[in-house]
Amino acid sequence: MKLTVCRKAHFNATHRLNNPNWSEEKNRKVFGVCNNTNYHGHNYELIVKVKGEVDSETGMVMNMNHLKGLIDKYIIDRYDHKNLYVDIEDFKDLNPTAENIAIAIWRILREHIAKENELLIQLYETDRNFVEFSGEF
Repeated sequence: MKLTVCRKAHFNATHRLNNPNWSEEKNRKVFGVCNNTNYHGHNYELIVKVKGEVDSETGMVMNMNHLKGLIDKYIIDRYDHKNLYVDIEDFKDLNPTAENIAIAIWRILREHIAKENELLIQLYETDRNFVEFSGEF
């Protein structure tokens, strides 16, 4: 029997949406206020979902405390109160859109989640705007 366990976390970060190969005018036209040269911030809400078989001995798909520790160590400590465009190596050559942030988080956590379990990332940039990524390219 497969089941999905979910862990919610929060981090605050700033970013700027910008394509360095484009003119300032094109960046402003495509990204609008999100291209502000002084950056802008979000209170991101992250939901990490792990799907797998319920272990007959523990009764768990994954120990939630362990999942919390992974999220804190590899995501929150890395991204919280940072300027994603400036401070984070993950986005040195990658526009830090919600889509790209979710993919980066998935790649980081995928290394630490049992391979037999599925991993899905939901990232809320605002209450109304969010993305999901499950590793499908």
